Amino acid sequence: MQKLISGASFRRMIACGTSLLEQNKKLVDTLNVFPVPDGDTGTNMFLTLKAATAEVAKCLDNEFSCLADAFSKGALRGARGNSGVITSQIFKGFCSVIREYKEITTKQFAKALKEGSKVAYKAVTKPKEGTMLTVIRVMSDMAEEIAKKTSDFETFFPLLLEKGDEILKQTPDMLPVLKKAGVVDAGGKGLLVIFTGFYQGLIDEDMEFNFEEKVAAAETVDDVLPDIHNLGEIEFGYCTEYVIIHMNKKTTDADIEKLREKLMKLGDSVICVGDLSLVKVHVHTNTPNLALGYALELGEINSLKIDNMREQNRELKRKVQKTQDLKEIGMVAVAPGKGISSIFKDLSVDEIIEGGQTMNPSADDIAKAIENVPAKNVIIFPNNKNIILAAEQAKALVTKTLHVIPTKNISEGISAVLSFNPEETIKDNISAMKQSYKNIKTASVTYAIRSTHIDGFDLSVGEIIGLDDKAIISKGKLVSPTTEKLIEKLITDDICNITLFYGEDVREEEALALQEKLSAKYPSCEITMIDGGQPVYYYIISME
Repeated sequence: MQKLISGASFRRMIACGTSLLEQNKKLVDTLNVFPVPDGDTGTNMFLTLKAATAEVAKCLDNEFSCLADAFSKGALRGARGNSGVITSQIFKGFCSVIREYKEITTKQFAKALKEGSKVAYKAVTKPKEGTMLTVIRVMSDMAEEIAKKTSDFETFFPLLLEKGDEILKQTPDMLPVLKKAGVVDAGGKGLLVIFTGFYQGLIDEDMEFNFEEKVAAAETVDDVLPDIHNLGEIEFGYCTEYVIIHMNKKTTDADIEKLREKLMKLGDSVICVGDLSLVKVHVHTNTPNLALGYALELGEINSLKIDNMREQNRELKRKVQKTQDLKEIGMVAVAPGKGISSIFKDLSVDEIIEGGQTMNPSADDIAKAIENVPAKNVIIFPNNKNIILAAEQAKALVTKTLHVIPTKNISEGISAVLSFNPEETIKDNISAMKQSYKNIKTASVTYAIRSTHIDGFDLSVGEIIGLDDKAIISKGKLVSPTTEKLIEKLITDDICNITLFYGEDVREEEALALQEKLSAKYPSCEITMIDGGQPVYYYIISME
């Protein structure tokens, strides 16, 4: 019987959950409810878990306080897309409970799930039932009931997963769009994969995971050692970290202790922990060559990282200096193509984040761009509904005051930026920006990634489709005729400007030919064609 989860078991559960999600991320991606190529729920959830697992790998002990904090922090920093952000919030709540324990019982696990569900619901402005939120809520409710009846995780987990699968199968009855597409909720499926992995990792005590090798180091995780953030003078200039593996046959536990003593003579902030299977070393020193030489006497060096802390110290001082000359308001925009990026830059946007459908930036990607803007207040335009929540989560990761204008597409973003007035207050600018795009009609042209019936259309793989912000309203075999049909259905007498951003898969001559045809068809409208260079969408259209 498995009545307790230890810190070591929890490490294994995290690694197994991440690994199983990696194996099944494409399956989760295919549960995309809309037949356009933006089905990346599984990928986003995996990248979120991957960053969290990498952060956990840096914990030097198995205390739940350390593991939980690392897991929560890594998930938030690596969160991508709505599904990734919600996943990070589930585990934020979950970890806030388990960090208080030495070992976890079924009742404590259920309590943690309940808190995870609450935190996730709070993170979403308008929660919808039939999504991963519903799945985690019902699973957490059931977990409490199961925990009252059993203290054995080998009984608890199968019943929990069974209930999760049961509610997942009901999600199409809660969301009509799922029923139309004939799929269950992708995020909910991803959660079941993760918790199935947790269970596998818990019951297989012989399962081995080398965290340093199995999970790539998170690209965006800050070093948590306080010395790096010290703006004073640096005594020991090189932060040296490595792992010793494949020990020499003659190496003993006493040799590991001797290595620790030698490192303490070379510098400070010494960490040297492990056994004959693996030793983790960290030291601040002016002679990293000696620190490496001592290690080679014991075995092979892996995962080597040497940072010049003096240069990092200089860079921090430069950043502090920059803050003395901050302007009042700066702007950041998410853009999917070079042409669209150039437009935002011409409109005085300070930082551009590459992203859009199929390539959602993480909360940490957004935070990094925000910190690069020399301003006290920074306004961000997500320009995609799947990036808005990640932008909101970035507020917890930045030192600046971040304001999110919830633009759902490029047209809304450009309109909002055009209303910016550097002479006005931040409050007045935000108000003007939110009003600016209310009367804009937006549309796009892309292709179906699977055969389905939706919005009254029978679609085949590869067929061209035209969409407004709610549904598919035209289809065809060719891009230009489908685009014409789309505009014809959307245009009204009060429309006087139509702007089309053509994507990377549209030749300039094709775009210009369409512009000429539209100008002849709608002589009272100003037709503008711009090279957007965006992937996935042949055209992004703005009408006002």
